[in-house]
Amino acid sequence: MSLPAPLIETLGSVAVVMEAAREPWWIIASAAAALHGASPISVADVDVLLSVEDIRRILPALGIEPYRGPPNPLFRSKILAKWLAPPVPVDLMAGFEHRVGGSWHLVQLTTRQAIAIGAATVYVPEQDELRRIIESFGRPKDLERARLLAGPTSPP
Repeated sequence: MSLPAPLIETLGSVAVVMEAAREPWWIIASAAAALHGASPISVADVDVLLSVEDIRRILPALGIEPYRGPPNPLFRSKILAKWLAPPVPVDLMAGFEHRVGGSWHLVQLTTRQAIAIGAATVYVPEQDELRRIIESFGRPKDLERARLLAGPTSPP
């Protein structure tokens, strides 16, 4: 897996900060797809899914407050924070939900895979679970990421 240096540095920073977590946490979306080797993929930010208790413990240590931006019609979190100090911005999300049709669905992960990035370790859902989650988001960019995660298709 070949990742850009700014992303590697950011993932290392995430790993250090998340050492304070007491519950499982995961990197999801494009950064997780890149960690699984999906290519070509662009990572504009690193999405970290963590518990409400852990985000309440971690935000003061980072010196940041929860994000109070306008509501998103597709995604919401009980607590969302944007950590802008690393080279690639990091979204910390607790109680993360996405809209499917007219209802909200909590993103609950069942798999957790450790990936070493230098001396650091980060966690992602296993590839099939990540693909299903990304695909469920339904946006064209998510469907493309899910296709890349599925791997090359065999010709008929």
